[in-house]
Amino acid sequence: MDNKVIVDTMWVLLTAFLVFFMNLGFAAVESGFSRAKNCVNIMSKNFVVFAVSSIGFLLVGWGLMFGDGNGFVGLKGLFFLGGADNSPAVGEAYKGVYSALSWTGVPLTAKFFFQLVFCGTAATIVSGAVAERIKYISFIVFSFAMAMFIYPIVGHWVWGGGWLAKMGMFDFAGSTVVHSIGGWAALAGIIVLGPRIGKFDHGHIKAIPGHNLSLATIGTFVLWFGWFGFNPGSTMAADPVAISHVAVTTNTAAAAAIMSATLLSWLLIGKPDLGMTLNGCLAGLVAITAPCAFVSIGSSLLIGAIAGILVVLAVMMFDRLKLDDPVGALSVHLVNGVFGTICVGLFAQDKITGTATGNGLFFGGGITLLKAQLTAVVSVGLFVFVVSIIIWSIIKAVIGVRVSREEELRGLDIGEHGNEAYAGFQVFTTE
Repeated sequence: MDNKVIVDTMWVLLTAFLVFFMNLGFAAVESGFSRAKNCVNIMSKNFVVFAVSSIGFLLVGWGLMFGDGNGFVGLKGLFFLGGADNSPAVGEAYKGVYSALSWTGVPLTAKFFFQLVFCGTAATIVSGAVAERIKYISFIVFSFAMAMFIYPIVGHWVWGGGWLAKMGMFDFAGSTVVHSIGGWAALAGIIVLGPRIGKFDHGHIKAIPGHNLSLATIGTFVLWFGWFGFNPGSTMAADPVAISHVAVTTNTAAAAAIMSATLLSWLLIGKPDLGMTLNGCLAGLVAITAPCAFVSIGSSLLIGAIAGILVVLAVMMFDRLKLDDPVGALSVHLVNGVFGTICVGLFAQDKITGTATGNGLFFGGGITLLKAQLTAVVSVGLFVFVVSIIIWSIIKAVIGVRVSREEELRGLDIGEHGNEAYAGFQVFTTE
């Protein structure tokens, strides 16, 4: 084994470990944005979802995503990494796009683990959106469906040499494959579940504050840090120029989105809302995930600034549509996953990281590329949303999806787990 393969493999695994660490970030953000009485439930869902993803993706998911098959799905070697190692087709399919960034020499198990942590991220996005009223077992069942079927099939379309890849659609690190998938599945779950008790009483939107913004802030810092594995790691090779460029575009978009979300919330709400600031950071990171290797640093600044505005407006829009999303997952992952995917068609330039991507629409014309990106947005949205609605509806019919009214009012920690996150603590108020 030559030195390049060794270094590439170490880079792939190191960045995969960073993405795995993002599970802590999601757990902290979601629990911080939720009420204290549901904290154990949120933490438990975020903990168990990676175990579910690990088993489901190992059993079937990897084979569906990267096995030999057709443009829609892999069909051979479906179980337990049992087929031929066809995953280098990803690198080959992008030849001339990633230049030297093919992951052909990286061992199968390293590739599997890197894709696994992305699969787990897509599944955990759903957790926050359906928080504070979903049955624990129902979430687990749906997470298996995500890991075994929903994520791998769409992943095959884009990263497994499927029909979207052949059309010329690009998603460097997963604005569509990870974030939009999680967002569309979450939207379906929200619709089937309905809002939390008291959220939309008598037609009025009632704010239900989270119990610990300190925890949410820590979680956002963890996610920001983990994103330097998420995006630069998607080079799948230790290419210094590409890694450095992606790291800077990723950070620049996050910083711009933080500022734009903070300023807009200040203007609309009258105060610089911390929750909007935190979600602004995540929105910028989601939006830059697809185009991070294909756009200039200046473009990443603009992409982030727009993402920060979009997330604030989207939070307000979903509230007005009476779609109850306790943590803003739809606004962050769905809205900005779609936006980031489109940004490849709008801003991609030639020779950004020494690779060829085609010209973006704003830089000399890129109608073909933009059409491919828009096709991906529509097709992935339709597929994931429809399939998710069907799965959620089956779960509802068979085992139910929502806890009882009494359990929801008391809190899922006691009803679902028999635990309290803050046992022994009491809140005293004075008149």
